Amino acid sequence: MLNVLSIGMGILWVGTVALDRHGDIAAGTSTGGTIGKRYGRVGDSAVIGAGTYADNETCGISATGHGEFFIRNVVAYDIAARMKYRGQSLQEAAREVIGRKLGKIGGSGGVIGLDRRGHVIMEFNTPGMYRGFMKEKGKPSVFLFGDESP
Repeated sequence: MLNVLSIGMGILWVGTVALDRHGDIAAGTSTGGTIGKRYGRVGDSAVIGAGTYADNETCGISATGHGEFFIRNVVAYDIAARMKYRGQSLQEAAREVIGRKLGKIGGSGGVIGLDRRGHVIMEFNTPGMYRGFMKEKGKPSVFLFGDESP
C-alpha cells in the first residue's frame, strides 16, 4: 500500500503526507503558501507539531493557512493526540480541531492527513483548498472547493 496526499496553493504544492507499504508515515510542509506575505517572513505552518507531524501509531498531517494560529494551537500534533488519547478517528479529530477549535479563535486554513490504515482526510474551514491524493492502484484525484470530496 502506498498513499500520497498533497496540499497547495495554485501550482505551488506546500505539503505532503505519505504512507508506505511498511506502515511508515511521513509528512512535510514548506514555508510557502501565504499570498502577498511580507518579504522575509518565515512560514509558520512548517513548524513540527503546528503544521506538520507524523507518527506511525496515529497519523501524518500537513497544514496550510494562517500559521500563527496553527502554532498557538499545535494543530497537527493536537489531531494526532486526540486520536491517541481520546480514541477519535482521524476525521473526528481533524474536524474538531480545524472546524471548531481553530475556527473559534479566527484561524483559517486546513490540513491533509493519513492514518496508519490509509484513511484520507482533507479538512479545512475556508471556501476552498487545493488538495489531492493518489493511492497505489488508482489515478490522481484533485479537488479545490469545499463541496468536493474524495
